[in-house]
Amino acid sequence: MSATTGTTDVAGTAAAELVVLLAEDGTPCGTAPKAEVHHADTPLHLAFSCWVLDGAGRTLLTRRADAKKTWPGVWTNSFCGHPGPGESPAEAVLRRAGDELGADVTAVAAALPDFRYRAVMADGTVENEVCPVFTASLADPGAPLAPSPLEVGDWRWVDVAELRAQVARDPRPFSPWMLLQLPQLRLP
Repeated sequence: MSATTGTTDVAGTAAAELVVLLAEDGTPCGTAPKAEVHHADTPLHLAFSCWVLDGAGRTLLTRRADAKKTWPGVWTNSFCGHPGPGESPAEAVLRRAGDELGADVTAVAAALPDFRYRAVMADGTVENEVCPVFTASLADPGAPLAPSPLEVGDWRWVDVAELRAQVARDPRPFSPWMLLQLPQLRLP
């Protein structure tokens, strides 16, 4: 297994997940351990965001686990993550679907390939990402989800039109990146 995905190395020890650091023009310029990247002066880095959709016009929302370093306990799109060195964002979507949701996804499509944002938490922690946004479907829509409790505190399917109405009424329960992505996405 690969150290870049934060899994296990050949010796069987836990390896640190690395994120790809980016220059201001979006080109890779190094790596850093994910555990050390998010702070008050977070460097620009590569991420991705994915919206899982079903055939009934719904999207899967997840509430971030309370133990997450950034935006714990907030509702967000289906899942997010960081590609490792040498891994494309689309490949990372396929990997992280299993890690976070305990499910495989299919029909992965770039929806906002140039999305970039910066957001600051109340405690001063910053997200600073070039974050291509994807849509996908569950590979087996009938299979139960088995989200990782380290990643997901809760989840629910919500009609996209109802989500837009909820956000208009009260955006506070939602992640800043979700709030920026939703108006730009062409969802059912």
